[in-house]
Amino acid sequence: MQITDSDRVTIRCVVESQLQAFQNDDAVTAFSFASPAIQATFQDPEKFMEMVRNHYQPVYRPRSVVFDDLALVNGNLAQAVLLLDRNGVPIRALYLMENQPDGSWKINGCYLIPVEVNAT
Repeated sequence: MQITDSDRVTIRCVVESQLQAFQNDDAVTAFSFASPAIQATFQDPEKFMEMVRNHYQPVYRPRSVVFDDLALVNGNLAQAVLLLDRNGVPIRALYLMENQPDGSWKINGCYLIPVEVNAT
C-alpha cells in the first residue's frame, strides 16, 4: 500500500477533526468523518454520538491526545493515537481508515487497546 505524505496529513486531520467535533458535541460533523459503512450502521448522527459517549469515553473526552505512526492492521491502514482518559489512564486508539473513491479518507472503526504502564 502506497501512502503519501499528503495521505498522512489528511488522515491525521480527519481524526483530529472528529475528536474536535466530539469535544464540541457536534454529532453531525463527527458523523461526517465516518465511513459509509459506519454511517449505514448507525443511520443517524445522534445515535452515533450516543454510542461514542457510552462505549468510547476516552475518544469522546480525552484529557490529552498524541498521534503516533500509521500502521497496517490486518491489511487495513490504521492511525494510532495515544489518549489519556478523563482519569489520566492511557489508552491507545487505533483508527481504521478507508480511502474513498474520491480520494478522501474516512474512519472505518476504532479499537481501544489498554496501555501497560510500568510503575517503578
